[in-house]
Amino acid sequence: MQNNQKLKNQIHEIIFEADTFWGKFFDISLLIAIVLSVVAICLESMIPEIPGSPTDVEVLWLERLRFFEWVLTIGFTVEYILRLYAVARPSRYALSFYGVVDLLAILPTFLQGLFGVGSSLTIVRALRLLRIFRIFKLVNLLSSAEELGEAIWKARSKVIVFISVVVIAITIAGAAMYELEGNHRSGMADSKFKSIPHGMYWATVTMTTVGYGDLVPMTQAGKVLATFLILLGYSLIIVPTGFVSAEFMRTRPRRITTQSCRSCITEGHDLDAKFCKFCAEAM
Repeated sequence: MQNNQKLKNQIHEIIFEADTFWGKFFDISLLIAIVLSVVAICLESMIPEIPGSPTDVEVLWLERLRFFEWVLTIGFTVEYILRLYAVARPSRYALSFYGVVDLLAILPTFLQGLFGVGSSLTIVRALRLLRIFRIFKLVNLLSSAEELGEAIWKARSKVIVFISVVVIAITIAGAAMYELEGNHRSGMADSKFKSIPHGMYWATVTMTTVGYGDLVPMTQAGKVLATFLILLGYSLIIVPTGFVSAEFMRTRPRRITTQSCRSCITEGHDLDAKFCKFCAEAM
């Protein structure tokens, strides 16, 4: 029993922490494997796009890429099982953000092998690169990210009110544009504003200053409304930034470590922490 717990602690230290040589070596190797996997997926998706029937060389490279992808998937699967084994509460890790991402990183390949679909979804592995902040001990960036998340959460009520106002403005502008540009009013048979949802789509694209150009007002009144909406979009785009910036300035900066709790697998503890601030287990 004691040897089993010692093995768990050693695996946890290597897989979940970057404070030791082997822990950092493992994480850097994992990052390289993830990058290679993403590159292989992108290259595999390019082969069917080549004009004409695939040549023998293209088929050979496709088989090699798929074999390489399977090798990496098996390695990621073993890693995922070891992560579940090393933590005190496997279900907590499995339902955590990184746990779900790690599972989604291996499922598409197996779905591809069983049903022939979903291989491109393996690109979700790119999310695992977020561990780079912990691996290279970029604790200042990690701390800033935590402070930014806390600021956004504190400003959530203001952001929700802002989004509600924007949605209402888009709805009203879409309905107004439908009335001004719709073929039932303008008499233009080729009008693309065929319904209020079409007008709302145009209002969303216009207010966010994206401007695809697939829906364009033709009447003078429609152009006046478009001008007003564009100016309104430029004015509103800075509002949520002000909310978050104000909360961010109120957030007290903290120095945190990259160490992970063995019990609840959470990170972001203070440098002088002796116990986990989430579950009170000894660090």
